[in-house]
Amino acid sequence: MIRVNELTKTYGLRKAIDNLTFEARQGEILGFLGPNGAGKTTTMRILTGYMPPSSGEASIAGYDVVKESLEVRKRVGYLPETVPLYTDMTVFDYLKFMADLRHLPNAEERVEETLEMVRLLDRAEGYIGNLSKGMRQRVGLAQALLHRPEVLILDEPTIGLDPAQIIEVRNIIREVGKERTVMLSTHILSEAQQLCDRILIINKGKIVAEDTPENLQARLTGAERVQVRVRGETQDLAEKIAQMKGIQNVQSQGEGLIEFQFAPGQDLRPEVARLVVEAKYDLLEMRSINLSLEEIFLQLTRDDIPVPAETVPVNEE
Repeated sequence: MIRVNELTKTYGLRKAIDNLTFEARQGEILGFLGPNGAGKTTTMRILTGYMPPSSGEASIAGYDVVKESLEVRKRVGYLPETVPLYTDMTVFDYLKFMADLRHLPNAEERVEETLEMVRLLDRAEGYIGNLSKGMRQRVGLAQALLHRPEVLILDEPTIGLDPAQIIEVRNIIREVGKERTVMLSTHILSEAQQLCDRILIINKGKIVAEDTPENLQARLTGAERVQVRVRGETQDLAEKIAQMKGIQNVQSQGEGLIEFQFAPGQDLRPEVARLVVEAKYDLLEMRSINLSLEEIFLQLTRDDIPVPAETVPVNEE
């Protein structure tokens, strides 16, 4: 369980994070998204006890990250963006060293269990310096999981990996997330959509959206978006649709495609279908479309359009 209340961190006159409040529950994977410099890494460093906040409170598994830092570190596993590894050690020796630092009982048995979990048992005797980027990332994940933490915090866990390695790491995170609280930052929006139960988007140190991927799409779409496919040129038809009452943002996409939107609760698709047929076009397809998570992310983090916090209501569940 992660709880954050009005967390703020300042560097001189600049606020890296500004009054953040959120939580992540047990058995939940929380995606932490934002552009570079948004405050993601700062937040994670505070939660792991790496640095104190300037104000506000945060707790891990019920322990305050400042007042009870040692208890927090016992219960949190942290994978930083740049994994600190000793390249002249074997995988097994490195993890055994980390287990001894944590005074874990049955250290060798725990190392073997963790290596099996991250699918590295066959590389146990190999030197870390000889491993690929993906293998090293899994070693880093293994050290974060070694002490069976209640909370796992991952900063860009799949950065620099090839597609096959990304799939492997995602599968491990899914398995871990069934029983533990997982918080991960990522720039790969499809990854957040596939992995996360809930997504928190941060921009310029402030939370601009927090909800499930599906609810974010529904809330930020606002109006119903519809795509119509017909046979033939669409410019004249697009102009006719644009003249209909209640239709907005009509765009001719070429190749027989037209997109438009109408307000929630006003299903104008029957009227549009009738207009298409009366205009003597062959109607091939009509379907609703949603904003992709990438569109949502770009919409919320644009520098030229500040988004007030109330634009996307925080899920109160």
